[in-house]
Amino acid sequence: MELRNIGRIFWKWLWLIALGAVVAGGVTFFVSTRSTPIYRASTQILIQQANNPTGVQWTDVLTSERLAANYARLLTTRPVLNQVATNLRLPEVTSRIIVDPVRETQIIVLHVEDPNPALATAIANDLPAVFKEQNEKQLQERFNTSLETFQTQIGGVQADIDSTQAQLQALQGLEDDGEELTLEQQAQRARLETSLAQYRSSLADLLGSRDDVKRAEALSGDTITVVEPAIEPTASIRPRVLLNTLIAAALGALLMTALAFLIEYLDDTIKLPEDAARVTGLPALGSLVQFRNSGNDRQLIAYESPKSPFTESYRTLRTNIQFSSLDKPINTLMVTSASPAEGKSTTVANLAVVIAQGGKRTILVDTDLRRPVLHQVFGLPNAVGVTNALLMPEGSDLTPFLQQTEVDNLWLLASGPLPPNPSELLGSHRMAELMKELRAEADMLVFDSPPTLAVTDAAVLARQVDGVLLVVESAKTREAAAKRAAQGLLKVNANVLGVAVNRIAYRLAGSHYYYYDYYQNKDDGSSDGDGSEGSGKSSRKRGQSKTSGDPSQPAAAGTFATSQLRSPGPSAPDNVV
Repeated sequence: MELRNIGRIFWKWLWLIALGAVVAGGVTFFVSTRSTPIYRASTQILIQQANNPTGVQWTDVLTSERLAANYARLLTTRPVLNQVATNLRLPEVTSRIIVDPVRETQIIVLHVEDPNPALATAIANDLPAVFKEQNEKQLQERFNTSLETFQTQIGGVQADIDSTQAQLQALQGLEDDGEELTLEQQAQRARLETSLAQYRSSLADLLGSRDDVKRAEALSGDTITVVEPAIEPTASIRPRVLLNTLIAAALGALLMTALAFLIEYLDDTIKLPEDAARVTGLPALGSLVQFRNSGNDRQLIAYESPKSPFTESYRTLRTNIQFSSLDKPINTLMVTSASPAEGKSTTVANLAVVIAQGGKRTILVDTDLRRPVLHQVFGLPNAVGVTNALLMPEGSDLTPFLQQTEVDNLWLLASGPLPPNPSELLGSHRMAELMKELRAEADMLVFDSPPTLAVTDAAVLARQVDGVLLVVESAKTREAAAKRAAQGLLKVNANVLGVAVNRIAYRLAGSHYYYYDYYQNKDDGSSDGDGSEGSGKSSRKRGQSKTSGDPSQPAAAGTFATSQLRSPGPSAPDNVV
């Protein structure tokens, strides 16, 4: 996707993106301002190993770091929290507790979050004290258990020593009485002496271990030290209204941007002329911007505001049509569309106006014999027209059927009464003869035909004209419909000159269209001023003929003299803007 298209999509859906940001930010702001504020109290705890009589060693520091990691987990165990709840007379501790060991240090940072700042502070200060008390109690219980175990073992060994010594003394007494010990008694004394030595060695070991425990108990100091107690916070940490609002607004805008691009990806309608050219394979001859005021009084923008950029777009279309076939001039042009209600009739009416303003005597023929609208555009009656002329013999006078519009050099041949068989009439030999007769009376014939996909009328007429212009509506005509319409015209060997994209959104148009209001306010009601490209508004009301008479009568309404039309011969020069 080109950067230009990305910018176009962003600009097109800017309202949705802004709406997403405003809604998301507004909802978040509303919720945040009504949320319960949360306060945080923090305590810093130093974890140390028990005192080492030889001094602090590097291994002691490493051990303390590991001990700090273990204590961080033990600080929030249920026994500790239950005791804190008891001390503070709480049913239970419901505050959020965060234990954060500082990496590569012996420090633990304890955070307590609660809607009540005083309670958060009390828990943050009481929790280390309770943990320290329980830790010291557990340590003392371990010391006492070890001492009791050693004392029991020492008593047992001492009893064995006393028993062994008594037996040795008995044997020694026999020798003192002059008795000679038997071999068995001598062996017994040797065994007793060995056992006594072992007992004394065991006793020495036990006494040494007991003394070690006593020394460890004496050297055990505070392994948990509160470095910085918690103080009652004055400002809440949540909700952060401004930050939450900005983040929500950004996410809302991002989500709507993604939605906009998804819609564009799924949207297969034609937007710009380059889209139409890519889909149909036809040259893009024009881009027609949607009028800001789409009322009926503004349908003839080329006549009402001849200097506006909108009118200039029709002149550009006229020029592109002329240059699309230099070898064979386009004297008969049919304008059609893929589907109904794509602005075809408005396009053909304004195109005929600028052709007439260029100096060519132009007849606009409404061959949409199913839903004719050109008479409404020009404010003229539809009592007689094409269908009446087709019923006349060849060579008949066409003057009663032609109505002169308020635009100089432009006459309208309305559709007339609607027939039951439009396709047969348009494909008849009489229609071909009628076109020749009209061609002999004017420089340019412009035909408004029905949509090509709806009925076969357009295909029938397309074979009989010099060129065909396909009109598609921006953001409405689907790519498949435009492609089928172009292929259908090409299949009947029509000379399809190109495609014009109608009703392009004002925001997607070129920057020069933004000067429309300036031109409109400055030039509205003035004459064109160049003498060759239109005359602006006339004093006549739309639909009133230049000639006098009742406009409701076919022969008088819009009656024009054949002397006003050219006689057969070279075409009048066309003033190209």
